[in-house]
Amino acid sequence: MRLVNLVTAFGNRHRHIVIALDGNYACAQRLAPHLPVRYESIDAPKQNTLGNVRKFRRRLRELAPDVLVTHNWGAIEWAMANVPRLARHIHIEDGFGPEERNSQMRRRLLTRRVVLARSSVVLPSRNLWRIASTVWGLAHRNVHYVPNGISLGQFFGLERPFTDHPVIGTVAGLRNEKNLSRLLRAFRQVTEQVAAGLVIVGDGSERAMLEALAAQLGLCDQVHFAGQVDDSSSLYRSFDVFALSSDTEQMPLSVIEAMASSLPIAATDVGDVATMVADENRPYIVARDETALAAAMTALARDGALRVRLGAANRAKAESEFDEAAMIAAYAALFDGTAKAAA
Repeated sequence: MRLVNLVTAFGNRHRHIVIALDGNYACAQRLAPHLPVRYESIDAPKQNTLGNVRKFRRRLRELAPDVLVTHNWGAIEWAMANVPRLARHIHIEDGFGPEERNSQMRRRLLTRRVVLARSSVVLPSRNLWRIASTVWGLAHRNVHYVPNGISLGQFFGLERPFTDHPVIGTVAGLRNEKNLSRLLRAFRQVTEQVAAGLVIVGDGSERAMLEALAAQLGLCDQVHFAGQVDDSSSLYRSFDVFALSSDTEQMPLSVIEAMASSLPIAATDVGDVATMVADENRPYIVARDETALAAAMTALARDGALRVRLGAANRAKAESEFDEAAMIAAYAALFDGTAKAAA
């Protein structure tokens, strides 16, 4: 989605060739047909690093791009194929999968350290910037902190009326690392003290399991699974509290969207979440524990005045730090080759 927003903003400034290694080009429908984008496919079997690197290097020679942009560990073989360098390289790392939620895998750490040594490496969170600079050992001049940004105008910073039945909402892929089982169990504790509802927006491989767990916990009447929604901006307006229960994140866009929608946040302390929210909201960013998360959600669900105060502070923080215009300008400089790293 970030790439879609950048391509749209750049217009004819750049031409783009997009290769989705998993073959999923669903986001193409979000791009206007007049934009200069073409899509390529390439067979890249897993467990065949040497063969893939050779194949990708041949394709790089054929495509002859001015800039190679790779995203996350899944595209690291393209970065390897660019050594020795055929094109200026930008690598964007958004975070880690569940296999690296607690610590870096040594093989991947060493690969990043060697392969990305001469690349421009872009990180959307301070936590990732620290990891790239210290754990991976990359030179500071090559490491760029570019926080994610959103179009704030899509999200309405409205003061919500007090309600005796607050709605807690989350927007997430229903995947293991999002740990929505934790959210459901925490919400069960909330319902023991507050008459509240829970809305889960998103879809994924764990949906059936989560629906079964909600039934097991006796929450069928209080929990609504909204499924995948193309434009979730209007849904935030129906929430009174935003919750995030993940085991691993870096700079989740859903938190920025919730902040832009004047919502208080109850979340696990992962990635940059504690520093993303307004100072007043930080006490409600808690350990990765269902009881701690339940306590944070309960406190916010009980106190309408607190929700209004934190929501206003979060909206102001989003306006000052997470506007899409700043992100687009930073990536334009990176793509043009004029960016300078700054901590």
